[in-house]
Amino acid sequence: METMTSAVAPAIALTIAGSEATGGAGAQADLKTFQELGVFGIANLTCIVSFNPQDNWNHRFVPVDQQVIADQLEATTAAYGAASGAPSVLDTVKIGMLGSPATISTVEKALTDGSFKHVVLDPVLICKGQEPGHALDTDQALKAQILPLATFVTPNHFEAESLSGLTITDEESLKAAAIRIHEISGAAVLAKGGVRLEGPDAVDVYYDGETLEVLRAAKVGEVAVSGAGCSLAAAVTAELAKGATPLEAARTAKAFVTAGIKNRVSSGAPFDALWQGGALS
Repeated sequence: METMTSAVAPAIALTIAGSEATGGAGAQADLKTFQELGVFGIANLTCIVSFNPQDNWNHRFVPVDQQVIADQLEATTAAYGAASGAPSVLDTVKIGMLGSPATISTVEKALTDGSFKHVVLDPVLICKGQEPGHALDTDQALKAQILPLATFVTPNHFEAESLSGLTITDEESLKAAAIRIHEISGAAVLAKGGVRLEGPDAVDVYYDGETLEVLRAAKVGEVAVSGAGCSLAAAVTAELAKGATPLEAARTAKAFVTAGIKNRVSSGAPFDALWQGGALS
């Protein structure tokens, strides 16, 4: 009789994020990133986002019911959480788009109850200063309730300005913003300049309170690619789940995303999508 040899259980990572219907960003990008980096990925959905080709490809946003979000989190932690008895314990989570103050409160409770070692926050801010009300309430709730729980934060240019209160125009101001966000949150920070700062390189700044490191890669075009921010945070999450240090995770994530941007996927939409499989091609 043939005996089965038990393989080493893979590291596990959870993303709490929205579904993006065209597959380039959100939970879809997170799961593909986890898989490419050798991590068993789980997605608990907070909302459904569908771009509208009849309206300049703007977002159509439908929130998931709060009880359904709570049910997903309950099932996931029962299966893989600290008390589950699973061979690989789920202690690493990525937070993507939450979308409403109610969802933020639901997720805050799960994070507080879940004993997560690593909480990677991709701080999806939606208020550009012009729309008071829901968008502003959501962003303020994210800063007040989720940011203090994060151990690693990956803001883009706009989000880094919003979180730090600084104007970012060059590498030095990006460094200052990363330092300020760390001071506010206590988290390791990977502030993304990307294609939005002038110069030949896409520049990101890592800071954890002790180490400040500038991560550079030659720009691949001058236009942002769908899924780059999601995939960067997901790659950080995957590497942390496997035991990497925050700085090692940042370096690997930068290289992973650069390869994915080079191997981007085009469609009938007016934007390209990062391909997570590009790192292997």
